[in-house]
Amino acid sequence: MISFRRHILPNGLRIIHHYDGSTKMTALNLLYDVGSKDESPERTGFAHLFEHLMFGGSVNIPDFDTPLQKAGGENNAWTSNDVTNYYTVVPTHNAETAFWLESDRMLSLAFSSESLSVQKQVVIEEFKQRNLNQPYGDSFLLLRPMAYRVHPYRWPVIGKNTSHIGNASLEEVKEFFFAHYAPNNAILSISGSLPFDEAILLCEKWFAPISRREVACRDLPQEPVQTKPHKKIVEREVPLDAIFKAYHMVDRKHPDYQGYDALSDVLASGRSSRLYRRLVMEKKLFTEIDSSITGDIEPGLFLLKGKLSPGISLEQGEEAIEMELRRMREELLEQRELDKVINRFESNDLFSNLHYLNKATNLAYYELLGGAENIDTEVEKYKKLTPFDLRRIAEKLFVPENSSTLWYKSVHAKREIITDVSD
Repeated sequence: MISFRRHILPNGLRIIHHYDGSTKMTALNLLYDVGSKDESPERTGFAHLFEHLMFGGSVNIPDFDTPLQKAGGENNAWTSNDVTNYYTVVPTHNAETAFWLESDRMLSLAFSSESLSVQKQVVIEEFKQRNLNQPYGDSFLLLRPMAYRVHPYRWPVIGKNTSHIGNASLEEVKEFFFAHYAPNNAILSISGSLPFDEAILLCEKWFAPISRREVACRDLPQEPVQTKPHKKIVEREVPLDAIFKAYHMVDRKHPDYQGYDALSDVLASGRSSRLYRRLVMEKKLFTEIDSSITGDIEPGLFLLKGKLSPGISLEQGEEAIEMELRRMREELLEQRELDKVINRFESNDLFSNLHYLNKATNLAYYELLGGAENIDTEVEKYKKLTPFDLRRIAEKLFVPENSSTLWYKSVHAKREIITDVSD
């Protein structure tokens, strides 16, 4: 059991505190309930841009890193479709430095044209490096809008294209900040050797003076049920042909979520998983194959991706994948297969909650999902799964009309030929 105490400031900031006397450090994890799904379709990538802007200076502190480093601390951040997460770690005797820094950039950023210009270039270069300048880098740029037609999950976190960030104005950036980065739209999770009473005093000193804001109303379009398979073929200068597949699945709070996650591990987690053992090791059709879920709060995607062995056609690879998915729909897996996956999850969950920083991060996320106390019940949800549950899920999941398939063809000359054979 992970013990914690909850406190809510008058401005709406939710505080989760966990005391860990085994360390001399304290972690502040600040989770904002804003992600790429909250962006305008014409200005994608803004949440990710703010991941960078938040380190570029706040209203009273021109340089975030220098005072933190002098206090012996470190920090980082990440953005997803659903949230933007910042964390700061400091020696406990210097904890107030972290409260001061995090509260100031919640109050307001510096908002200078110079800082915006610099961070825009950083994000644009990151976009190019991730999505344009490496093999298979644009696969998600192609696959997401195939699977989603109206929901904002149809673009990746980094955005649709570089022009959305490149053309962003300072006023648009300010508007996005004050509509989302507010105490009443955030969860502050504190873990380490800072006692609860001291933590609350620091929260009241640094965060309580920040006024509540009118947070933008979230009214996301509901993705209609997919009624026919989507398929796209692209040709690129890549080493090997590859297949990417996406299937619509349930949202993070759905009671079947853990079943979808376990199913992805049964299929392709580790060398003893079904797809790796049969399609890579035995039949040698693929050089590598993987399965995962996006883990989104809204209904997400179940993903399959594999790189074909030389001489194996995309048709052969597709047929082999479909055969294995058909077996999941029609046959019961052995209990030992499921037990292995559950045991691995239990082990990973245990280790992920040993470190004080991980506990701060995980507690904040579970609080967003509905209550930090649910962190202690997650393993039990996996332990209740049966082979019948996974077959029932596979029967619903792995049907042609629920699929989006991207064939990635290797060519010698670099050229871009896009064929959409689904519409």
